[in-house]
Amino acid sequence: MHIMEGYLPASHAVGWFAASAPFVVAGAIRLKRIVAERPQAKMMLAAAGAFTFVLSALKMPSVTGSCSHPTGTGLGAVVFGPMVMAVLGTIVLLFQALLLAHGGLTTLGANVFSMAIVGPWVSWAVWRLAGSLGASITVAVFLAAALGDLATYCTTALQLALAYPDPASGILGALAKFGSIYAITQIPLAIAEGLLTVVVMNALSGRAGMGDEIVTLSGKAE
Repeated sequence: MHIMEGYLPASHAVGWFAASAPFVVAGAIRLKRIVAERPQAKMMLAAAGAFTFVLSALKMPSVTGSCSHPTGTGLGAVVFGPMVMAVLGTIVLLFQALLLAHGGLTTLGANVFSMAIVGPWVSWAVWRLAGSLGASITVAVFLAAALGDLATYCTTALQLALAYPDPASGILGALAKFGSIYAITQIPLAIAEGLLTVVVMNALSGRAGMGDEIVTLSGKAE
């Protein structure tokens, strides 16, 4: 993540665009409804998008043709739900591809699927599960952000393995190789992202009026 421009075969690139498109459309519908029902949520939407943009732009070299970095999507997934993050994540990835040469346009569908779809859905599911088990908000936010980050990279490793299977051990062998290389940098980054997300969530909750808004939106997230 982000998979660079032209790195995926054309058929894979098209396939990931097709897989991502329904989620982005559903997210746009959900986003429009949130803004219509709660116009004051625009500030939180902007904060979630900015957080994702900044964190996911901090990259370090990892697997050939890719890189390792935080994703920042856990915060928005916890507050707004995973569908909204499909839209915000797509916008972030598009701007990064055009302005920072981070990722690419042909690989946008694959990058959206891993970072803006799988990651947020895992974050949201972990947030809900942790809450149902009685975990504190701090623990639930940390786990949601950290595991959502790791899920993104597991998905990217699978995408690369499908595109470039190992000549001897096939897709599973390639998946093990890509995943193990990612793990060296991504596990520490996921832990750091979880801690930072907790700090940012606490800071936003402490602002006048923002705490109640976050609680309301989190309770209604889908």
